[in-house]
Amino acid sequence: MSAKTSIETLLRDAVASGVARGIAVAAGDSRGTLVEAAAGERAPGQPMAPDTVVWIASMTKAITATAALQQVEKGRLTLDNPIAEVLPELAHPEVLVGFAPEGGEAMVRPARRPITLRHLLTHTSGFSYDIWNPGIGAVMAAQGIPGIITCQRAALRTPLVADPGERWEYGIGIDWAGLAVEKVTGKPLADVLREDVLGPLGMRDTGFRLGEAQRARLSAMHARGEDGALAPIEFEIPQDPEFHMGGGGLYGTVRDYLRFCRMWLNRGTLDGARILSEAMATEAMRDQIGPLSVTPMKTALPGSSHDVELFPGMRKGWGLSFLINEEAVPGGRAAGSLAWAGLANTYYWIDPQRDRAGVIATQQLPFGDPKVLDTFERFEHAVYAG
Repeated sequence: MSAKTSIETLLRDAVASGVARGIAVAAGDSRGTLVEAAAGERAPGQPMAPDTVVWIASMTKAITATAALQQVEKGRLTLDNPIAEVLPELAHPEVLVGFAPEGGEAMVRPARRPITLRHLLTHTSGFSYDIWNPGIGAVMAAQGIPGIITCQRAALRTPLVADPGERWEYGIGIDWAGLAVEKVTGKPLADVLREDVLGPLGMRDTGFRLGEAQRARLSAMHARGEDGALAPIEFEIPQDPEFHMGGGGLYGTVRDYLRFCRMWLNRGTLDGARILSEAMATEAMRDQIGPLSVTPMKTALPGSSHDVELFPGMRKGWGLSFLINEEAVPGGRAAGSLAWAGLANTYYWIDPQRDRAGVIATQQLPFGDPKVLDTFERFEHAVYAG
């Protein structure tokens, strides 16, 4: 049985067993695409396909980080100077230390050091998400701060939960990095990404705004209920946002995202388009946070996410901006591979050592669905076995 046939069978069986309503995958190496496949439906009567448009959510982060690193190479941004030199709003960050016994008002103190772009890209700035941090959720509820998914500037006005550089905490740092890119280029983030990353890479279906052609291939969103069944829900990222959410606002396809992954396999270039220098790409793929490590993400909003820990028992580092597994995965990626995911159960990996990359997309909540993760693992194994 060929790798393509085994992967197609895997996806069909997954849809039939209720893993997802629709699944699309793509895998390749530094030279090209090895396999594309899909199963199920993106909407009733409409088949899922490798060019089905999905919300890639936090898979946006690595693309925004790439744009930020381009500005570092141009001398407009630095990794280690205070980011307040570019974003004065971050000149005096405050750290949440608790809540007053009477009234429950948030108590904060000044951060002990400034925030840098490296902190923002590695999730060591101290910014967090309410999905995995109940303290931030309480602050947002008490102060009327909207969720980041609203793409309102007010959503960025949360305190830190740790001093910059002191721990890994998944959060809104790359949304701030996107604003820094806008500031130094004088352009909306959407334009910067299109001109400097997405366009040169041929990622024609990826963007913050859904065009007519993309909307015609858009997947519906679903949620898994307590009974395990998937039901469609209304969902769309604001199409006229106050700011482009560099941490999670893009729509795209597995076909497009594989091109982005393959650029990293080629250390910054693809099909003649140089996106980053080889030196910068190599630096971005290096663990930036040791001796810190990526920690388990305990859900504070079970409707949005399960508890999530990829590769339990293994130390994970973080690059600029990727999760990095310190050990080889049996039957799969080598040590030092890059990976991350999106809230609607989209996932990717990039393995420079074994020259493989893969992307899988569903459109469903909550994140970290064990059935989808199992299918992702089986897909990865099939790619290497093939």
